[in-house]
Amino acid sequence: MIQININQSLIVQHWEYILPIFLVILGVFYFKKLKAFKSPREENVKSNKLDGEEYVGADYKDDEDIDEYTPALEESEHIPFKGASITLPGGAEAFYEIVNNRRSIRSFSNKTIPFEIIETCIKAAGTSPSGAHTEPWTFCVISDPSIKTQVREIIEAEEYLNYTQRMHRQWTADLKPLHTDHIKEYLTEAPYLILIFKQIYGFKPNGGRKQHYYNEISVSIATGILLCALQAAGLSSLVTTPLNCGPALRNLLNRPQNEKLLVLLPVGYASEDCKVPNLKRKPVEDILVTY
Repeated sequence: MIQININQSLIVQHWEYILPIFLVILGVFYFKKLKAFKSPREENVKSNKLDGEEYVGADYKDDEDIDEYTPALEESEHIPFKGASITLPGGAEAFYEIVNNRRSIRSFSNKTIPFEIIETCIKAAGTSPSGAHTEPWTFCVISDPSIKTQVREIIEAEEYLNYTQRMHRQWTADLKPLHTDHIKEYLTEAPYLILIFKQIYGFKPNGGRKQHYYNEISVSIATGILLCALQAAGLSSLVTTPLNCGPALRNLLNRPQNEKLLVLLPVGYASEDCKVPNLKRKPVEDILVTY
């Protein structure tokens, strides 16, 4: 049997030299692993997918032989602009009174609405600013009763699952004071449904994909302008975001793959027996910070 004399071991005798060498080797190995690691942010930068869906659809390659890219937006003359020249009588205070009067409703009248009013409100929404002026929005207006029924069937089926299985109990508890559930009668009662899709990318004249920067933010701003326009026209609406219904509704309306549903707005006049929760808004001193 071989016995090892620890006191005579080379490692023990020369530990003051061996330990630094071992630490250097370990450090080099760790540095190489760290260098090879790329954070999700770095991977997104390399794949042109910054900020998630805001950049989905980029088909640019790392073509080092390309010296200059062609802008997707056509070059145009810059013209003088002296600022806002068409203003609301009463100014900001009058505008505040208009939007402060707006409420989300779930009980609509069957009173008809000229389509021209809806069209003008959507024209107003189309004036919204957008990233690199890509205008990444599509407004689908539904008045056909049979299509509205199909929309309601899709949404109610998913909402039943949302309320009974998917939503956190705190979420459903928070909704109780609003008296909402999976039944959405307003989807067939409202004269119009406006489905607002964000275009996560567009197309160039040559068929290639065109980047739509900050598409969700841009479409959200356009939606805000649309809400104000509808209110100015005397119409009421309800902002809904049908959870897990986007793909089915996109297929129903035969919308292309580059579009994703952002918001669905039932639009019309309030019914005579319409009621809304007596909610209070935060005072300005709670939302305004000055420096």
